[in-house]
Amino acid sequence: MTEKVGFVGLGNMGGPMARNLLKAGVKLVVHDLDPRKVQSLAEAGADVAPSAQAVARETAVSICMVETTAQAEAVIVGETGFIQTAKPGHIVICMSTADPFKLKEMATKLAAKNIAVIDAPVSGGTKGAAEATLSIIVGGDKAAFEACKHLFDAMGGNVFHAGGLGNGIAMKLINNMLLQVTTVAIAEGLVMGTKAGLDIEQLYQMLTVSSGDSFALRMRGRRMIDRNFAPSGTVDISYKDQELETAFAKQLGVPVLLANVSQQAYQMARAAGLNKEEGSAVVKVYERMTGVTVGQKEST
Repeated sequence: MTEKVGFVGLGNMGGPMARNLLKAGVKLVVHDLDPRKVQSLAEAGADVAPSAQAVARETAVSICMVETTAQAEAVIVGETGFIQTAKPGHIVICMSTADPFKLKEMATKLAAKNIAVIDAPVSGGTKGAAEATLSIIVGGDKAAFEACKHLFDAMGGNVFHAGGLGNGIAMKLINNMLLQVTTVAIAEGLVMGTKAGLDIEQLYQMLTVSSGDSFALRMRGRRMIDRNFAPSGTVDISYKDQELETAFAKQLGVPVLLANVSQQAYQMARAAGLNKEEGSAVVKVYERMTGVTVGQKEST
């Protein structure tokens, strides 16, 4: 591909994803509010633009990988967004986990200028982003999907076309809901085991070969035991995603009892100042309430 591709949002996920595009030979134009992140990509071979609209001016495809729906709106249809300079035929890829209904509103504005948009949220965390093994779930026009598939293949190991616009985000929200609800259940179980005086490592090993096993246990349960709360998918992001999940469910008329209840655990973690720690740090809320630390036996 000789045409340039834009990438806005070079955070914990976006940065490694952009680097994998460069490794695949894609010519990138990047932008981020943090100059250190921009510099890192520039050193890897990317061109730098001062704004999202400057990115779109130079490219045929523009990727948005920011944290919130409001940020995605600003990048895509804001006063300095893609919409201001993108030419007819341009494709916008929203890889942020955003409100699917807001995305459709953005699509209407873009369509008036003959600009296509597809949603392509990802799953797999920072490890998957770095190793290009992400699951990428795409919603939107099939032709636009096919035109961008080589980009998805460069960033991920599992690429799905989920149908119409917003379907990719809908699938991602369901995936995240299951992870976040399970994370809270794991925190409760590990704190219970610690309070009961169990060998927490043996408990973990038993669970991983029994019916309590899950991807969440192996990822976030392991983090809780190892006390590894380095930022990746943060408590703030977990809370934000659950806000999207529960709002989406309300608009669909679907009850989601566990998502609503478990969201309060993340809110408690935020209130406790754990905002920027990894989502598994929600266990600290239960530890503080019970006076134990997972993996450490109570003194006698």
